[in-house]
Amino acid sequence: MSDHTKLAHLSRDEQVLQGAVNPPIHRASTILFERAEDLYSNKTKRSYGIQGMSVHDSLREAFCTLEQAHSVVLAPSGLAACTMPLLAICSAGDHVLLSNNIYGPTRKFCQNQLTKFNIEIGFFDPESTNDIAHDIKPNTKAIFMESPGSLTMELTDIPAIVAIAKERNIWTLVDNTWAAGWFLKPITMGVDFSIQAASKYPCGHSDVLMGMIATGSKAADRVLQKFNADSGNFVSPDDAWLVLRGLRTMGARLERHQTSALKVANWLSKRTEVAKVLHPALPEHPNHDLWQRDFTGSSGLFSFILRPIPETQVLKLLNALKYFGLGFSWGGYESLAIHCDPQLTRTAPKWPDQGTIIRLSIGLEDPDDLIADLSQAFKTQTQS
Repeated sequence: MSDHTKLAHLSRDEQVLQGAVNPPIHRASTILFERAEDLYSNKTKRSYGIQGMSVHDSLREAFCTLEQAHSVVLAPSGLAACTMPLLAICSAGDHVLLSNNIYGPTRKFCQNQLTKFNIEIGFFDPESTNDIAHDIKPNTKAIFMESPGSLTMELTDIPAIVAIAKERNIWTLVDNTWAAGWFLKPITMGVDFSIQAASKYPCGHSDVLMGMIATGSKAADRVLQKFNADSGNFVSPDDAWLVLRGLRTMGARLERHQTSALKVANWLSKRTEVAKVLHPALPEHPNHDLWQRDFTGSSGLFSFILRPIPETQVLKLLNALKYFGLGFSWGGYESLAIHCDPQLTRTAPKWPDQGTIIRLSIGLEDPDDLIADLSQAFKTQTQS
């Protein structure tokens, strides 16, 4: 079965559905038992609403199948999904290595919160896999990757990192939001935790906050489930239902996102205002070979670097856009644009390019209309 067929048919328990196509929404806190003997039985599937109801089961099963995972835990946001595994596996005195292109809020959490618990933080160059052995310490507990980075689009050699980590009994985590579990399967590469912001492509409509953590083994599942049970983590049944509904059409949407984004990216690569297009599927991308080896396609998110111009001109360009909304996040049906430099935080090596990075999330609009919008916005640079 292809992933298209899986998403259309998986997680549809006829006993629960009773003829319906989608599962019911149960809003529950208290779960009633017929016998007092069952109240504390470890054989009971759920004893309280925080463990989720049938709609949560269906969504977890769908993600588990998509990511080819051992198990899945849902989280109330993408950031929560990034931080939960770190909190689950790390203790005082441990060391965590983060890719230098990691999602900014994840970086801030590690620097501002993990360090409070005497957990040391380090960074590695996402494109220099051979050098990571020098960054690993005797107390390194986890290596967190994001491939590609959601601003600068560098790719990491995930299998190479996993091989080094397994030799040293280090946990590996990948933020897999860009590929949505569709174009990349980190679990099949030996990664311990594959993480997504389900707010993005799985939801697809910019109206739900949710995260997803897929585990690659019983050991990863055991440590994550223990923390999940202790932390009070929960997502609402309404949000779970909406993400499950969005997931059914994600494959079709991603194909549209991919085709449109490549058309826009290729057009941008020919513009004199653009110094460089950062899209892993383009042959000129420095990590294109890795993309060809590990990915089956590309999503709608990419960046480009403007030739150096004053910040006022950058803002004028963005403000001239009509079809691109100016906003964070991505993966919805609407196209978005942001300038990335204010949130670009890097340790060694420093980001080498001088021009402003513009990130585009290409939605479901006609790409010709988006190109026309960009074209008229570029004309503002030549107007007084």
